Order: sequence, then structure tokens, then C-alpha cells
Amino acid sequence: MALPDPKSLKLLNHVPPRLLSAAERYLKAVPLVRDLLSKETDTLLSELEGSLKPYRGKMTAFGRLPVTGRSREEVLRELQALEAQEEERWREGKVSGAVYNGDQEHIDFLNRVYALHSQSNPLHADLWPSATKFEAEVVAMAASMLGADAANAGRVPDEHVCGSMSSGGTESIMLAVKTYRDWARETKGITKPEMVAPSSAHPAFDKAAHYFGVKMVRVPVGPDYRADVAATRKALNRNTILLIGSAPGFPHGVIDPISELSELARKKRLGFHTDACLGGFVLPFARALGRQVPPFDFRLPGVTSMSVDTHKFGYAAKGSSVVLYRGTALRSHQYFTATEWPGGIYFSPTFSGSRPGALIAVAWASLVSMGEQGYMEATRRILETADTLKQGIRSVPELHVLGDPLFVIAFGSETLDIFKVMERMGERGWSLNGLHKPAAVHLCVTLRHAQPGVAERFLADLREAVDHVKAHPGEKGTMAPVYGMAAAVPFRGLVSDLLKKYMDLLYKV
Repeated sequence: MALPDPKSLKLLNHVPPRLLSAAERYLKAVPLVRDLLSKETDTLLSELEGSLKPYRGKMTAFGRLPVTGRSREEVLRELQALEAQEEERWREGKVSGAVYNGDQEHIDFLNRVYALHSQSNPLHADLWPSATKFEAEVVAMAASMLGADAANAGRVPDEHVCGSMSSGGTESIMLAVKTYRDWARETKGITKPEMVAPSSAHPAFDKAAHYFGVKMVRVPVGPDYRADVAATRKALNRNTILLIGSAPGFPHGVIDPISELSELARKKRLGFHTDACLGGFVLPFARALGRQVPPFDFRLPGVTSMSVDTHKFGYAAKGSSVVLYRGTALRSHQYFTATEWPGGIYFSPTFSGSRPGALIAVAWASLVSMGEQGYMEATRRILETADTLKQGIRSVPELHVLGDPLFVIAFGSETLDIFKVMERMGERGWSLNGLHKPAAVHLCVTLRHAQPGVAERFLADLREAVDHVKAHPGEKGTMAPVYGMAAAVPFRGLVSDLLKKYMDLLYKV
């Protein structure tokens, strides 16, 4: 059994999803088909295993505790060896996103902060009041940066923008969805909640829907890859509790029409969440630099919550993020309390009980050491680099840039298999993100790419990759067919099964 031809699979995209799902269940119930699918998947994963487990056979593996502990010096030597092997690509700026600062002095500074607070845990606020000080100030600084000063003017403190820190953008988004679910149940009596999001919104919203029993309603984006306001309006019903927009969206790097979407939510008395995980520490400074940035934050009265990642362009260590709300009444639905436990009263503001106070301290240290001027200069460098890259990509006749992005640049092709181009770039050391619907590739520009010569090297390698794919149209590659199949196959359960087995592989020693 070979990988299906993506072109033939596209014919099934016109079949209603309900019928496709039923057909898939029927096919997977047939023993012969099930065995063939399993064999094909196992073959594919076995080919990937070598790249996913490069240290197997080269370094000691531990499937159980060693009888005698290794010396600390030996452990440190091994960790240093691993770091040396893995840091080259991101340090040279050959990775999309992932490492957003990477300057060695900045890393050393954050590591010193972490070491000072490695034992800190805000669950025990009496022991580590510094952790709660840092968290409150990180939240306040992020809120002020995202329009809280204007939103708070003339309002009592309980109506001011507030929030908490989380472990990353996914947790921030999940906390917000859980908050709106509980808010709608208590204040509106809604027991079958729904939320409406553009197709480009981050899958963390689907994850939250899956965990918290909220129905996700996806609406298409327009030809500019921004959320369709009219389609969003049509998707609303009496069970809708939340609308979503991104600033910018991860796939195409464009900013949704937050002003129109949030005003629609305000008039309908719904929640509206701006996902600024990626852009929250870029867009305010881009606007200050004179770039055209549409309204997206708490300056808009309809925006009731936001997420922004300190561990991305806030240049803190992984993983930390901030979720913000318009008023403490809304935030209170995020909290958890237990009053009848024999162990005493228990409460936690986020999903975690114990939390790493050191990461909170690192986020605080990053923000106060960078300051507005530091973020302004970083944003200037990133945007200038992105301008160079966009101009260079658009100069390649076979390529086009999707939409009008600011610093996350998606590009595709009408004449070439863009996944083959991505694979060729991978052979030259570039780690890019493959996109679906439509097929494209994107690069999230960071300070790593703003280093001298990186943008020029990327464009030279991209032109070579395009020329190579043009000159070798029959070359299949190794991963390009997989990306093509995943983009085209209408049986999404097959793709989901493959991803689950891939995750199983990651956990193999």
C-alpha cells in the first residue's frame, strides 16, 4: 500500500463531512483495510524514528533508575554535549520562531535569575511573596502595554483589566475558554455553550473546546486570510458565549478585523477574546514605529480578554504567558477553590497547583530589563528584516506571499509543490512551518533572523530550492508526500491516528 495521490484525494473534498466520517469508520472496521493502514503508518514512522531519536546508541539511555547515581560532573558534561549539538541551527537563525531572542548575554542573565528563584513556588505565597510580586507586576505591565490605561480610565478598580500568568499560550487560551464557559453558565444559564472562531485561529481553542465541552464553530476566512465578519454573524445563536480573533494569526501572520468582531460581540453581550500570543509584544511597538496596525486590544470596548506570550517576543524563558480579562468579576470564573477538603482550604488561580516561581521571576526580569526602548528596538530590527524577506520572496516569480503580513510571512506557489521547496530548504538547514488550506510555508521572523546576513542567506537558499524543484519535477522527497497527503486527505481520522502514533514514538526510550 502506497501513500494516496493528493490530487485524487481532493475529489473527495466535495463529499459532506458527515458522510466521509461514516465512510471512514466503515473502512477502518474492515480487517484488511485496517491492517494495511497500520502497516503503512508503521513503515512511515519507522523511517522517521532515526531522525527523532538521533542519540539512540550514541548516549546512555535510561529506562529505569540507575542503581548508583551518576556524578554531577558527568551529568553536566552530557547535557553540555547535547546542547552543543542542538543549538547551532537556532543560533544561526535557521528556525522559524522557536527561539525569539537568543542573544547569549540575555540568556545568561535569565539563567542567573532562574537560579536565584529555582525553589520558588507561588502556591506558598507566605514563603515566596516575591513570586506574587513578580506575577502581579508582569500582568500589570502586559495589561498597560495592551490598552489597559485607556480601558481603566474612569472605572472602579474591580472593572480594571486584570489577569494571571500561565505556562504558555495554550494554557492562557484554555483558561479563557473555561472562564467564559463558567461565566455563561452562571450569568446566562447556558449549558450547551458554543464559541465562534475563524478557521485560522489556533488549535488551542479546539483543545479547550474538547476539554471543557464547548462546541467549536469554525467559519471561513476571506481572500485576505482575515476572519469573515459576515460569516461570523451568521454563525451566532442563543448558545454562543464567545467570539475569537487573532492579532496576528499563526498561519498567515495577518490581523483579524478585531474592531468589527469585538463590536459584534459587545452588541450581542458576548465575550470576545483577542489571541495576541504571537503579536502582543510586537504590535504595540510596531504602531509606535509608524506601522499600520489596526486596533486589537483593550482600547476596543468589545474586547473582554486577551492572551499574550511573555516567552515569545517578550523574550522570557519557556514557558510563560499572560491571560488578561476586563474586570475581576470575569477573572473570578477562572479560579478554583475547594472548601471541604480535610487537608484545609485549597485554591489555585490557574490549572496548576504548584507553579515554577523561577519562570515568573524570569519573565519579570526580561520585561523590566528590556523596557519600552528595548522592545522598540527589537521590533524595528524584526520588521526591517521581514520587509527584506517579503520583498525577496515576491521577487521569485514562482512564489507569492499570502495576505499582507507584518512579521510572520506565509508563501505559496501556483506552479510548484511548495512542500518540496520546504524540504529542499530543510536539506540546507532551514526549519520552516508547513501550512494547509492552502498549501504554504511560513517563517516567523525573530531577532535571530535580524542578525547580519541571515535574511540574504535565506533568500539565496530559497531561490536555489525553487530552481531545484523546477529542475527535478519527478523527485518525490521523503516528507513532501506526507505533507501533501496530510493537506489533501479528506479522512481526517487517518491523519489524527498518524499524529497519535507519532506522539507514541516520541515517548519511546
